[in-house]
Amino acid sequence: MHDPSYPATRLAAEPDDASVIANSRHEPEWFSVIFDRYFTAIHRYAAARLGSGAADDVAAETFLAAFDQRDRYDLTRPEARAWLYGIATNLIGRHRRGELRLYRALSRSAARDDVEGHADRVTDRVTAEQLSPRLARGLQGLSRGDRDALMLVACAGLSYAETASALNIPIGTVSSRVNRARAKLREALGHVAKEV
Repeated sequence: MHDPSYPATRLAAEPDDASVIANSRHEPEWFSVIFDRYFTAIHRYAAARLGSGAADDVAAETFLAAFDQRDRYDLTRPEARAWLYGIATNLIGRHRRGELRLYRALSRSAARDDVEGHADRVTDRVTAEQLSPRLARGLQGLSRGDRDALMLVACAGLSYAETASALNIPIGTVSSRVNRARAKLREALGHVAKEV
């Protein structure tokens, strides 16, 4: 699945992420280009994993950490997408209890009427209505590694190679984790999960 907010191609005059990050090492304001390119997608990924309440914090922390680590960015990688998702996934790991609490709550009830604000309702619709109680229970039962790999592929739309880069693991490990997670989710969902 490709993230529609991520530009498939950039204008020829637009610098790649590595160039932007390199420039930001001497002129920090350049980093705002990275923020503008990826914030919405990173926020959406965090919201899918943790709910709307923690997504603002995780997305902001992701870009703060990336800014702080920009001197260590591998400039041979023209796109920072996988790097940013890796940072976000690590931060989500710190919020693991919140993610598991969200899945437990969603497993009890897929509908939530107590949410205030349009943005929260939209995010809730993405997480709660599309995440059936059985799917939430299935996600809760996955190991952290399997869940991270699956969510990067399924929610963030990263390729296996990008997921491997984000998690700093071999691509074969990504494939194994995603296949194992899908099998466990199919089992948790029973006959409903033909396309998970």
